[in-house]
Amino acid sequence: MDAYRGFVMTLMAAEILKFDHLHEAFPDSAFWAFLAHHQSHVAWAGCSLHDLIQPSFSFLVGVALPYSVASRATQGHAFGKQFGRALRRSLILILLGIFLRSTHADQTNFTFEDTLTQIGLGYPLLFLLGHTNVRTTWIGFGLILFIYWLAFILYPAPGANFDYSAVGVPPDWPEHYTGLMAHFNKNSNLAWAFDTWFLNLFPRVKPFLFNGGGYATLSFIPTLGTMVLGLQAGRWLRSGITQQEILKRFLLAGIIGIVSGGLLHVLGICPVVKRIWTPAWVLFSGGWCFGLLALFYYVIDVKEKRNWAFPLVVVGMNSIAIYCLVHLIDSFIIKSLYTHFGHGPFLLFGSIFEPLLIGLVTLGIFYLILLWMYRRRLFIRI
Repeated sequence: MDAYRGFVMTLMAAEILKFDHLHEAFPDSAFWAFLAHHQSHVAWAGCSLHDLIQPSFSFLVGVALPYSVASRATQGHAFGKQFGRALRRSLILILLGIFLRSTHADQTNFTFEDTLTQIGLGYPLLFLLGHTNVRTTWIGFGLILFIYWLAFILYPAPGANFDYSAVGVPPDWPEHYTGLMAHFNKNSNLAWAFDTWFLNLFPRVKPFLFNGGGYATLSFIPTLGTMVLGLQAGRWLRSGITQQEILKRFLLAGIIGIVSGGLLHVLGICPVVKRIWTPAWVLFSGGWCFGLLALFYYVIDVKEKRNWAFPLVVVGMNSIAIYCLVHLIDSFIIKSLYTHFGHGPFLLFGSIFEPLLIGLVTLGIFYLILLWMYRRRLFIRI
């Protein structure tokens, strides 16, 4: 679990390598095109490796919950005390997400689509579902997805005269859908409408009209569904069943998730869109999360090949620390490297590769910080 978490956090930090710059420099290279694609989010529907970072992080929150609950129960913590801690953790995650999104702003940037904020908003409900039986949990999961989908469908789809340019979407954008899928079009759906009301309740430099990427506050509801999938995975891991049975369940859940999410998209019922975390996305990305967890579990726990994963464990055990480091001091590190060493060392392979080299050095510095913390048993937990 720590290795999987370290893998996704490394993918997040690796944005600093700027593969898109190299793709632009070598437009005919399939290698750089592949890396650039998987280091960026798809425009709307679909999925890249980069799109699996946030669902993986959310999924792993769910995986960890059964272990946390069991540990607290062993220590004699009553339900009320545990729930109070869950509420406190939720608040900290929400505030930390807002703080990190405000670091380069002129005033507090009240936005709630950040990964930490989304997890924080749904965490108390996840905690409550974690104290129910398996049947109730699956019923809750199904209701979350169905009610969220139905709410979008009941909200009026954009008409023929809808001014997409006013909400940052080109009128001829190829991702416009018709029929049921039109209810999930970018910046013209229920979640967008909610944010045009909700986000304007907070102090802002100018009124909120739309999110450029189409991200939305209400995505925390289906994100809860992703965390519930992780919760079930954590229960299987702690159930005492054989490793082969665990792998079988992970792989079966993965296949069901990917196929069902893809079918909802192909049949025109619900698109696979991460940016508004559609129910089809919950299933599709959740399937991939089960698959990735199965891979790490098979290699590390079943085959007991652990040494290779040590760097990932170092990162994964301090996921909050690396998340904050990337958001707070990446520019400071790069500026300091240029201040003390100049551009020369990073021009070894020419100016085209300069962002890649300085990004690699910056990643190395991040890792050394985390390694120092790991060896001194300094772990930032919320």
